[in-house]
Amino acid sequence: MLQGRRVLVTGASRGLGLAIALAFAEAGATVALSARAPEALAEARAAVAERGGVGLAIPCDVTDPAQVAALAEAVHDGLGGLDVLVNNAGASASHKLLGHPDELWHRMLAVNLTSVYYVSKAFAGGMAAQGWGRIITVASIAAKVGARYIAAYAAAKHGALGLTRAMAAELAASGVTVNAICPGYADTPMTDAAVANIVARTGMDEARARATLAGASPQVRLIAPDEVAALAVYLASDAARGITGQAINVDGGTVMT
Repeated sequence: MLQGRRVLVTGASRGLGLAIALAFAEAGATVALSARAPEALAEARAAVAERGGVGLAIPCDVTDPAQVAALAEAVHDGLGGLDVLVNNAGASASHKLLGHPDELWHRMLAVNLTSVYYVSKAFAGGMAAQGWGRIITVASIAAKVGARYIAAYAAAKHGALGLTRAMAAELAASGVTVNAICPGYADTPMTDAAVANIVARTGMDEARARATLAGASPQVRLIAPDEVAALAVYLASDAARGITGQAINVDGGTVMT
């Protein structure tokens, strides 16, 4: 399906990023992986290599423009360019608005929004020059709706969606599509951390806390990472060439817009 396509997945060492990298490898793409932790990245590379699709594993903090520039250079040198970028790197944290730490605000915007700008800008020009490309950002349903205690996270994800739409409009005539995937609560380490936070703050047991998050979906379940990965692979395909500027929910019907 994606034979010969060169793909970079950020935040690829675990969770949705790893699932996406595995799916692209299975679809025949050459996959470059990036994440901050070298050891976890090496483990992810080994897992993806078993599917036959690894090209590179490049440690990178995508909130640092100098490291992103080095990432772009490494991908260019190692793969000769890029066809598909998956902006998956991200983080979540919660706090009441009253007394909200400024440091948390800036950190959430850096990892969930500014990083998307840095990495997309680094690769969009090459995609446009070759007349074909896909930029896919893993956002969240928090890119579309607000919720208590996640002011910084929701603002950052709303910003990532706005950036997606702006880039899609600018690149539409170049053969490059730009889309966002908006998962609900997924069965990932990020959700595990949310469960632990609920337990710590409320005294609720882990099973009940997890059930509370699953209950946010009308399907009463957490989203499986491979559901998000399958959509990413489709958006990267030629069949999806007419889809751009979209934010597609994978949330069991939680947000119907």
